[in-house]
Amino acid sequence: MLLAYNTNGLSDHRLLDAIKLLKDIGYDGISITLDHGALNPFDPDIERQVDTVAATLAEHDFRCVIETGARFLLDPRIKHEPTLISHDPAARARRIDFLIRAIEIARRLKAVCVSLWSGVVHDGVGQGEAMSRLTESLAIVVEAANRLNVDLAFEPEPGMLIETLDQFGELEIALTKAGVDTSRLRLTVDVGHLHCLGELPIADKIRRWGDRLEMVPIEDMRAGIHEHLQFGQGEIDFPPVIAALLEIGYHSLVSVELSRHSHEG
Repeated sequence: MLLAYNTNGLSDHRLLDAIKLLKDIGYDGISITLDHGALNPFDPDIERQVDTVAATLAEHDFRCVIETGARFLLDPRIKHEPTLISHDPAARARRIDFLIRAIEIARRLKAVCVSLWSGVVHDGVGQGEAMSRLTESLAIVVEAANRLNVDLAFEPEPGMLIETLDQFGELEIALTKAGVDTSRLRLTVDVGHLHCLGELPIADKIRRWGDRLEMVPIEDMRAGIHEHLQFGQGEIDFPPVIAALLEIGYHSLVSVELSRHSHEG
């Protein structure tokens, strides 16, 4: 188990400085949220940037995960849009293109995985149609991950189409029925999200899904309130959570995600 930190909580730092800072503090890795100031896949200079980051990660013996949850990278007006379930097929294609670019960056950085999520239903469409959009879109992304030998880690997210672990299981079944090879589609389990949505006890959920687990964001949180908090400001009892991760032999990143705390660095 390796301790990491998400750059969505260090957005006022240059990425290379963030890597060095975290190494000095004692972290083992970094979750890189692709964004305007951190390996923007659409930047004309992205090839050189990736080479530089790869060299810096190697120099500091740092592991990394690629995160795809930038708020306004694809649309400057609407948070997290477009998504894999957006109404407009062209908009969904933009998200697919972004995720494939993220997979290519992850391959070059030898990242643990690319973490991604479903999105929020904004157009009032029913569950069946929304799941159809997600399955069709995600199948393309999974195929790219399979082709490039990069693991994906799907994150259930409060308020999104897929927000619980059981819903992730339903998504896996839908993809398999559609003939998709899901061997590289694994799971991101955010500890705070489990507490927020009442998926308790957290330790039992970790044991239940341990064989699918690829990525673990961690922060404190309160029941029913999706707000990432510093440790001790929420309600989570962390020792049983850490014990469960050790029990299942989890060997990947546990990544602190304080996405509203960049001003505190």
